[in-house]
Amino acid sequence: MDRDVRKVAKRLIDATDTENDWEVHVIYAPDEKNAFVLPGGKIFVFSGLLSVTQDDDGLATVLSHEIAHQLANHSAEKLSQANLLGFLYLVASFFVDPNFLQFGRAMSTLLLELPNSRQCEQEADQLGLYLMAKACYDPEQAVSLWQRMKAAELSSPPQFLNTHPSTDSRIENIRALLPQANMKRETANCPTPDLTRSFFNSAF
Repeated sequence: MDRDVRKVAKRLIDATDTENDWEVHVIYAPDEKNAFVLPGGKIFVFSGLLSVTQDDDGLATVLSHEIAHQLANHSAEKLSQANLLGFLYLVASFFVDPNFLQFGRAMSTLLLELPNSRQCEQEADQLGLYLMAKACYDPEQAVSLWQRMKAAELSSPPQFLNTHPSTDSRIENIRALLPQANMKRETANCPTPDLTRSFFNSAF
C-alpha cells in the first residue's frame, strides 16, 4: 500500500520540476477516504481512500490535486486571508454591536471565504489534471475517479455552503479541461495510456 502511493507520488513530483523536499505519509484508517497536503510539501493519504481510487490513475488524480495546492501556495493564501479577517473583526469589536458582528462574520464566511475556497479547489483540479497528464497518467480517468467519489458520498451540503465544488460541478469542469490535458500528455511524448500502465506496472 505504502509502496503504491509513493510510486505514484514520485512520478507526479518528478513532473513538477521543483526542488521542494516532498514527504509522503500513508495513514492506516480504512474508513477515512481523504488526503491532504501541509505547507512544505507534506502529503498525507488515508488508506480508506484507496478503495475509491482503485488504480494508479485514480490515485494520481487525488495526489496531483493535493500537490497542486502546494504549488499554487493555497495554504499561505488562506492563512493570509484568515489573518486579515481576524484583524478586521478585532477592530470592529470595539465599535459594533456583538450580535451584528456575529452576523457579519457569518456573511463573510458565506460571501468571501467559501467562494475563495471553492476557487482554490477548482484551480487545484486544473493544475492537478495537467500535472497528471504531464506525468503520463491518463487524465480521462479523473472523471471516473470523481464519479466513484460521488457514489461514495453519503451526503454533502449545497455547493454554496461547502468549501469544495459539488462533485457534479467538479466532473463537468474536468471534462471541459480534458482536451487541454490530453494535449499536455501528447507534448510530454507519453505512450498510449494502456502502454504506460503496462510499462510502469512491470517496472515497479
